[in-house]
Amino acid sequence: MDTSLNQSNLDISRLSDSDKRDLQQQIGNEMQKAKLQDSIHNLTDICWTKCITGGISGGKLSSKEESCTQNCVERFLDANTAVLKHLEMMRGEMQ
Repeated sequence: MDTSLNQSNLDISRLSDSDKRDLQQQIGNEMQKAKLQDSIHNLTDICWTKCITGGISGGKLSSKEESCTQNCVERFLDANTAVLKHLEMMRGEMQ
């Protein structure tokens, strides 16, 4: 880790308004990426636990496990889409 950085190098108040907006946008983007990665991790855990019942032989899932996994992912995506649509509808009603 670079210990040559000191507090004055990290002083956000020295940034221009444009740079502050850019930094906020970058932070927002990183937070969205982290949320997406967390969702993918949760999806993987849920579908793996639900669908993978035995050991994986030959590097392949059984047809039953493959079908279950595909269905699990589709239901997860359907649920997320329904929640997003509902939130968008609520947002529209508030405006």
